[in-house]
Amino acid sequence: MDILTEVLASMRTGRPVSVRTTGRVPFGLRLPPVAGAGFHVVLSGTCWLVPLEDTASQPSLPLGPGDVVFLRDGRGHILADHPDTPAEVERESQFSPGSPLGTVTVGGDGAPTNLLCGNYHLDQARPHPLVRQLPEIIHLPANPARHPELASAVLLLRAELERPRPGSAGIVPALIDSLLLYILRAWLEQGPAAQAGGWAAALGDTGVAPALAAIHAKPDAQWTVESLAARAGLSRAAFARRFNDLVGEPPVAYLTRWRMTTAARLLRESEAPLSTVAARTGYGSEYAFAKAFKREYGQAPGGYRREARAA
Repeated sequence: MDILTEVLASMRTGRPVSVRTTGRVPFGLRLPPVAGAGFHVVLSGTCWLVPLEDTASQPSLPLGPGDVVFLRDGRGHILADHPDTPAEVERESQFSPGSPLGTVTVGGDGAPTNLLCGNYHLDQARPHPLVRQLPEIIHLPANPARHPELASAVLLLRAELERPRPGSAGIVPALIDSLLLYILRAWLEQGPAAQAGGWAAALGDTGVAPALAAIHAKPDAQWTVESLAARAGLSRAAFARRFNDLVGEPPVAYLTRWRMTTAARLLRESEAPLSTVAARTGYGSEYAFAKAFKREYGQAPGGYRREARAA
């Protein structure tokens, strides 16, 4: 069971939205907050990511060719050739449609910086603990030796965007879709500081990882703390303590969360009747499932499905 893939698939509520952005010195582009998570890939040139005044918990960040930035909460920020350059809001006249992506051009007539900018539509109302534990901003400097797959994905994106050919319209969206997994994998593997605790440690922990895999593989099974502890090869108390320390919530709470997350995904993406959704998430009756779902989401499953389809 690939837990990382399952977690991200369960949180996605739509396809990524992206645009190729060219800034010519001097340039400053003010980007408003977005629903989901934002990202930038520096295809060529250099720039700065400058937090907005009301969210300036991080310093301005210099970016170079091949760098990737992931903004967990899609917070507003500025992209500029220098932190002191005044920023403008993107205007419709600066956008040009194109294939495989449209382009936005801002700034003066100086040296260009080319970026891929966009956002992933993720359910931020009930974020998975893995996403909650991410830093507000993940900066992955270009480093083929350290993150070879991510570096290769960036090179492929740059090649397809700089020289579109037959098939680029299908290749670029697929690469952007995969980029999120490459970003999070790189962060999870990037070093001891990230692995000290939380999900980075949980996914590789010999006690917790088997239990997580079991929950994700069979959310309909009647798991108990005892049966999950047996999978982990630990005593009930030791397992519960270790699980809570790394995942951030008790095993049964996480089981319920994953069942509800799975149910929400089934409601959004399938025509399965409520009785089937209930059975696939471990509930013996449609009534019991509907009661649990309403407690988690604040509305009945049918209403959630209608709203998701309308959106």
